[in-house]
Amino acid sequence: MSVITGITRGGVEWTPSFVTSLNQSICIGCGRCYKVCPRDVFELLERDELDLEEIEDADDDFDEAPGMVMSLRDMLDCIGCEACSRVCPKGCLSHEPQALAA
Repeated sequence: MSVITGITRGGVEWTPSFVTSLNQSICIGCGRCYKVCPRDVFELLERDELDLEEIEDADDDFDEAPGMVMSLRDMLDCIGCEACSRVCPKGCLSHEPQALAA
């Protein structure tokens, strides 16, 4: 399987790693990933808007926590820069290289 690769301006090959999931059960809704993302991949939601049954590993305190939580709005718009993971204080995001579309 061939993965998507690119070349930097300096001529070095680079393999982007695209966002594949976001663990909302540990997200604190700080918005850092939202602010750093250049492509509208994320959106902030009120915690009470979420369906807790869809969130894996949600603990008992999650449904009582006030405030915001991050959600993936459009994963297909991700460019694989991983800036979101570098600024996330909780390590909520997972990334993987993606195969070339046929």
